[in-house]
Amino acid sequence: MMLSAFWPFYQFLWTIYFVCMFLVGFWCILMFFGFIIPLWLTEGLKEYFGKVKPFDPEQIRSKLLTEQEGVEVIFSQPKGHGPFIHDSHGHDHGHH
Repeated sequence: MMLSAFWPFYQFLWTIYFVCMFLVGFWCILMFFGFIIPLWLTEGLKEYFGKVKPFDPEQIRSKLLTEQEGVEVIFSQPKGHGPFIHDSHGHDHGHH
């Protein structure tokens, strides 16, 4: 069987792939020249020359539930009652 028998379908797949990659590449170029390079040239150089305090990733990192202020964690890592849980007591909770 010839591969060319499926040619229209392959052309369709290649067109979709090309459009997706074109958009991804275009987005990367826009972000690089429109956001990252200006960020280097403004905030980055200010941080480098000591004008602003060094960047702390902890400020934008999403906090865990146990780290948040005023959050009471009721169930901290609850153990389930499935037949797939092997607890230390040897009881079989899977069949009631």
